[in-house]
Amino acid sequence: MSDLIHYRLEDGVALIGLDREPVNALGQSLRSALAEACERAAMDHRVQAIILYGEHGLFSAGADIREFGTDASFAEPDLPSTLVRLTEIHKPMIAAIGKLALGGGLELALACGYRIAEPGARLGLSEINLGLLPGAGGTQRLPRLIGAESALNLILSGEHIDAERARLLGILDRIAPSAEALLDEARAYAHELIDCSAPARPAQAWPEPTEGLPDDFLARYRAEHEPRWKSRLAPRLVLCALEAACLLPLEEGLARELALFKEAEASRQSKALRHVFFAERESARIPGVSADIPLRRISKVAVVSAGTMGGGIAMNFANAGIPVALLERSGSALDRGLTQIRSHYESSVKRGKLSIEQVQQRMDLLFGTLDYADLYDADLVIEAVFEKLEVKQEVFRTLDQVCKPGAILATNTSSLDVDALAATVSRPQDVIGLHFFSPANVMRLLEVVRGKATVPDVLATTMNIARRVGKLPVISGVCFGFIGNRMLEPYAREAHRLVLEGATPAQVDGVLTGLDLNMGVFSMLDLAGVDVNFLVRDSNRAAIAHDQSYCRLGDELYAMGRYGQKTGRGFYLYEGRNRKDDAEVIALAERLADELRIPRAPMDDRQILERCLFVLINEGIQLLDEGIALRAGDIDLVWINGYGFPAHLGGPMHHAEQLGLDKVLAGIRHYRQALGEYGEMWFQPAPLLERLVAAGHPRIEQI
Repeated sequence: MSDLIHYRLEDGVALIGLDREPVNALGQSLRSALAEACERAAMDHRVQAIILYGEHGLFSAGADIREFGTDASFAEPDLPSTLVRLTEIHKPMIAAIGKLALGGGLELALACGYRIAEPGARLGLSEINLGLLPGAGGTQRLPRLIGAESALNLILSGEHIDAERARLLGILDRIAPSAEALLDEARAYAHELIDCSAPARPAQAWPEPTEGLPDDFLARYRAEHEPRWKSRLAPRLVLCALEAACLLPLEEGLARELALFKEAEASRQSKALRHVFFAERESARIPGVSADIPLRRISKVAVVSAGTMGGGIAMNFANAGIPVALLERSGSALDRGLTQIRSHYESSVKRGKLSIEQVQQRMDLLFGTLDYADLYDADLVIEAVFEKLEVKQEVFRTLDQVCKPGAILATNTSSLDVDALAATVSRPQDVIGLHFFSPANVMRLLEVVRGKATVPDVLATTMNIARRVGKLPVISGVCFGFIGNRMLEPYAREAHRLVLEGATPAQVDGVLTGLDLNMGVFSMLDLAGVDVNFLVRDSNRAAIAHDQSYCRLGDELYAMGRYGQKTGRGFYLYEGRNRKDDAEVIALAERLADELRIPRAPMDDRQILERCLFVLINEGIQLLDEGIALRAGDIDLVWINGYGFPAHLGGPMHHAEQLGLDKVLAGIRHYRQALGEYGEMWFQPAPLLERLVAAGHPRIEQI
């Protein structure tokens, strides 16, 4: 028997333990060992029932993702055929689910006739997050177990559900009283089944998965949900597989599912999403810093400013059970901030996300103060005051005086010089940038900005605490705008310029959302605030002074007090969140173009897309060349999680690789020539891009 399987026979029950740490990924070696063990149990006349379990508590987190897209994915014995063979064993088989049964792990459990789980187990079919669909029976067995509608919702959401919900849905038969009792309860369950001569598999709960649903249920489901899928392939393939479950016998449905899975696996979208999956794991690695470096203890946090951003930052730590001191200059501002935080939590209660007791627990962790002296014992202090260097420097001088030695001093700046802030204190080694994205209690991305003096344990500690509070931390070096906003500058600049040349804000946004971005440039600026964008740009004015057209339209809107959604007018008109085109903005663009002597003409959608996208990609490659970004994948994570770039395109760097780096370079060179003086000014290919293309290198990485 393989080292990957623990096999023993106890009183007529074969216990088969999966032992491929850390998560019992169902790669070829484990599949082979599992198939051998199950055949052994099937052939042994002494075995009357079988229990599958995780030797170290965890059942299985699913397939080995590293195999997808390779020959190993369907190396014999492949998972679909292995699970079919398990269903043919004429002995009751129980899946004893500890901790996790995800993806192929849940499909393994579904191939068993009976299922029991520990109370804290999480179950789900999350293949959709990799641009895939369940390919080992999940789309066929689950709807026959819980019905088509529940199965569709679970598979398309990729959601991980708890054991109690799984029991209520009908996925689980039983829940053990504790994790420690799981295997004992599974043994007792097995003997019950033996004593009553239970069949290997009970009758299907939903032999007709659409029973009780309208005849046109699947058509209605498609019509209702397809618009939000945009160009995503995987949800459509999931629906096709569910249609097969509803219309075909199981054997034919499994064959249809497998064909659909292979189509998804071979798609560019799945390749992109797998890239994102591995990029997230790689982003946690800090080159040159040992994974076992001692971390600083973070047991209390302080946030300077109880405004929208500061309050949102404080909520992250309270949500994770970490006490937070929230400092403001006036009692009225502090009261407003705490009231706003409570309001956010109460909204979560109304949506069923939190209980009233949980809200109070979080509020009890928040301590409001007007006195910097109350921050003396904080382990991490994050300032979130007005985005002016002089204001933040004054805050840092005060923190330097009152905070204990070893406290980490962090700035939430979105673009300012972290090194200039560090230079104002006596302990620059303890200073770091933590750029939270708005709304800070919702957005997953956190740019962790490493200053030139930041020591390794400060960097490692902040990366760790970021993950503790549910953030995706990505390391950036110090430069204007760091990774995200540095790339936003040329992207937004080009959008502004295109409107001066004859496009409309709606046309530009429409082209970008046509690529499946969550928002176009102008919708995003209106949401974030035209004033906020102006102030960021104004802090970098010396670098753009040579271009009189540079975001001139946004400057004029700022001067007019048109700040976007919050004022009801920006690049668009707003009634609530409903957006309308504004002829006044077009007229303003025409006037500015005339003043600047910029010729106007109808704008081609392709030019809009290429100009916005190519300068975005070019800036990202330049960031990599400068060492501001550590990895191309880090850049992709920033733009997917902070700016709404579609994950199924893999982020701007991965998308550039799929387009072809030679095509991107050719496009930049074309516009450099075609746009005259403006092109010469801004369409300068990144040297790294030129080196990559010259070397015939298809990947974006340092060479």
